[in-house]
Amino acid sequence: MRTALPLLAANLSLLSEAQRIINLSGRDWTLTGSDGNVSSVPAQVPSQQYLDLQAAGVVGNTLYGDNDVNQIWVEKSNWTYMSGSLSTLKSGNASQTYLVFEGLDTFASISFCNESIGTTNNQFRQYIFDITSILSSCEGEPRLAIDFGSASTITQTLGHQANITGNNAQDNIAGPGNWAATCSPDSLYSCRIWARKEQNDFGWDWSPSLAPAGPWLPIYAIQLNDQNPTYINNALVDIYRQGQMPNLSPDQGKPWVFNVSLDCTGTIPYGAGLRLTLKDATTHKTVLQTNLENVNSSIETITGSTIVNQSSVDLWWPVGMGDQKLYSASIDIVHDGNCIASVERRVGFRTIVLNLSRISAEQVAQGLLPGANWNFEVNGHVFYAKGSNFVPPSPFWPSVNQTHMQQLFNLVTEGNQNMLRVWSSGAYLPDWIYHMADEMGILLWSEFEFSDAVYPNTSEYLANYEAEAYYQVRRVNYHPSLALWAGGNELETMILGGYPDGNSTFFLEQYRQIQEELLIKCVYANSHSISYIPSSTYNGYLSLNFSSVEPQLPRYDNKSSPEALYLDSDYYNYDASIAFNLSTYPIGRFADEFGFISMPSLPSWQDVAPPADLYMESPTVIHHNRHFGSDLPANATIAEQSLAGIEQMTTAVKMWYPTPNLSDSVANFSAWIYSTQVFQASFYQHQIAVYRRGSGLPNRQLGSLYWQLEDLWVAPTWASIESNNRQKILYYTAKDIYSPVIVYAYYNISNYDLQVWVTSDLWEAVRGTVEYEWIDWSGKKLSVLSNGTSGSTSAAFTVGPINSTQVLNWPSAKEILRSGGLNTSDAILRVNISATGEERHQQYTHEYYFHPAALNEVPLQDPNLLLTHTGCSGCVDFTVTAQDAVAAWVWLEIPTNAVLGYWSDNGFWMNKGESRTVRFKVWKDWTAGKWVDTVTVRSMWNNTLS
Repeated sequence: MRTALPLLAANLSLLSEAQRIINLSGRDWTLTGSDGNVSSVPAQVPSQQYLDLQAAGVVGNTLYGDNDVNQIWVEKSNWTYMSGSLSTLKSGNASQTYLVFEGLDTFASISFCNESIGTTNNQFRQYIFDITSILSSCEGEPRLAIDFGSASTITQTLGHQANITGNNAQDNIAGPGNWAATCSPDSLYSCRIWARKEQNDFGWDWSPSLAPAGPWLPIYAIQLNDQNPTYINNALVDIYRQGQMPNLSPDQGKPWVFNVSLDCTGTIPYGAGLRLTLKDATTHKTVLQTNLENVNSSIETITGSTIVNQSSVDLWWPVGMGDQKLYSASIDIVHDGNCIASVERRVGFRTIVLNLSRISAEQVAQGLLPGANWNFEVNGHVFYAKGSNFVPPSPFWPSVNQTHMQQLFNLVTEGNQNMLRVWSSGAYLPDWIYHMADEMGILLWSEFEFSDAVYPNTSEYLANYEAEAYYQVRRVNYHPSLALWAGGNELETMILGGYPDGNSTFFLEQYRQIQEELLIKCVYANSHSISYIPSSTYNGYLSLNFSSVEPQLPRYDNKSSPEALYLDSDYYNYDASIAFNLSTYPIGRFADEFGFISMPSLPSWQDVAPPADLYMESPTVIHHNRHFGSDLPANATIAEQSLAGIEQMTTAVKMWYPTPNLSDSVANFSAWIYSTQVFQASFYQHQIAVYRRGSGLPNRQLGSLYWQLEDLWVAPTWASIESNNRQKILYYTAKDIYSPVIVYAYYNISNYDLQVWVTSDLWEAVRGTVEYEWIDWSGKKLSVLSNGTSGSTSAAFTVGPINSTQVLNWPSAKEILRSGGLNTSDAILRVNISATGEERHQQYTHEYYFHPAALNEVPLQDPNLLLTHTGCSGCVDFTVTAQDAVAAWVWLEIPTNAVLGYWSDNGFWMNKGESRTVRFKVWKDWTAGKWVDTVTVRSMWNNTLS
């Protein structure tokens, strides 16, 4: 769904009478294919060519079937966006007129009144052009035309030219052996590094290759006069503790510094000053009104600062740690007592630091492994980061609306997540998404758009990167949700590992030039309040020197000792046979990526595939899958590579679960989908539990961000939420294992030791009781010896702040079961806890079912699930009862996308005789309530049917 925009037509949208800030967004635009393939069709701004072609009926849904390939001509064509008449610009008393382009995607030539005014080559930069003289001499109807070139064609040309130039360091190109430098029209990822454009636009292992083009962000006309001679086109607000420096923990006892730097178009009068009015964003009560001090101005920038006492403001906290207190800051440029320009930013007072300091002798004495810390601190408090990785929510950013993002972020906070890593290389998030995160307390680890490749480092490219980074850092720095700037995705470990052909010296130098010298300068020059790392996977630094060209002296592989830990982990394993072998998971300080693919739901496939393609290895599924298998011959076709990726899912299901074999082909497809989602959910559950337990182990592990939060189209991916915000089983399993206090069973498959631990991420100690019982699949209690006891029992525990503790232990559990005449396939351990925080006295509960044998080796029984429902306001309560046996992986599903919403809980286990009520919160219902009677419930037992 596209957000409705006001009509441009004759009434241009005047945002400001004084300055005449005119929004050129709207529908009075046309789109023309410059190759003659499409005559003029209606268009709108912001937009991209695919969206307008779909709206005009020229093409169908690009994401249906194999339309992305059938519509390749759209990607390969050049396109022109033409405005309606802009004659209103000729009225008034303006002495200067500028056009402000907030985002053009990507290679564009711009003309006004048939005269060229400039070109662009960066999707992520703001471009401003002075059209004063052209407007004054324009004789006809003033119109704006933007010609967009095909990004995939242009990047192939650029890559080809670079390869002809030479392949050595002196040529300052992308380098020898770099697959992105030796790109070809047949390359899956095209020649993406040569474009400052969303990199997954060229395809990724979860994204189609479409390379859209168009004015993807708003366009404004700015008209100034002598009374209003300046326009604020970007505003840096930096709020930090006095004396604070980036990457270092500040003194929380110091007052706040409120620093402002405004980028301006037009003229900043000599002697201009800055005035700040700070109000409570909720009550609108004025907290502070003052003239800023130390005001300095240049031709394009004016800066100033003031001190804000701690007692004047309340702190902003991430979700689950405190309130999200926000303030409205109005910043005026004043001259001769008059306000000549003003900007408003909604801000919060917080400190956020990524602590990479050395592990101290005191920490080692407490049992921590040597090395360096790798954890976040907010307002001086260490916390456990729980979350996932955020990718673009659509292949077409102009189609992303606030409703979709509000739903998605609600799922994040409801899912016990407090941090999202905004992956590169997608796009820098717009301010309105940061605003949502500010309001909801979601921390956003943000990254510059460089990913899994080495990028060109000519002087022209370096200047382009710098302008991009400088603008983006200043634009978003005021958001309290901003948690970090990273220089790119997986770069350091990739290069240190010899990527791509062992020529690491060459690539390391380019990485140092871009990530360790240029981008860090853009952050440190503008912000005291935010940390920077050059790569998402980072071994940290040996020292910090803010006056150096390379402020962070990188550690790379220089470890102080073999057991020292520095690096955050980025882990993927597609060998299902070792998926639940806990010893295979990395031991680190922080996990920023891990995962496995699964299938999206049947209703989602029905939206993009014909009925004949609703099976696991159908042409549509093969085409939409972009995760390919490994160890294939060099001449393997794309379909063969895709089938190898799909086989990873099906192999995992066959290895661990009853294999679906239903006679109804669509029902069988649905069962396979369910099964792949169960494997994914269980795999992630195990990993997250291991990482969280690490908070109380010598590695002091303090973060888990799984890959990935959401999808942008229907395909087998790592996502927990589908492209329409429908949730997979993984979402609910992650929500459960991200609960503040959890109990979990850890099984060593080498010696069969079974340990049960309780983990808490609270800032206070918790005390409670763990209750446990061994049962069989019928729900009957079993007598299993443990420390001289048998049957159902309990034990008391205490867990310290952000810590874990072992509460139960069965050495060689397999032998203990055998001594009681049981096999591992006969027994289930059911554990649950009830705990209370020592300070706030809040109650916490959690439950876990452990089964030592794979579910395809156990005697599953029909639980005879009973489902009933009752209505509530904007929701429906469903009660599930397992009448006859234990139910594994109970899943309630709505078999249509005609209703959207989310469950309070799903994908759970139930004991015989247990009833559980879950609520479905409705977002949108197109069925007039009829969906309620279509809800189905199933468990793993259903996989045994035929």
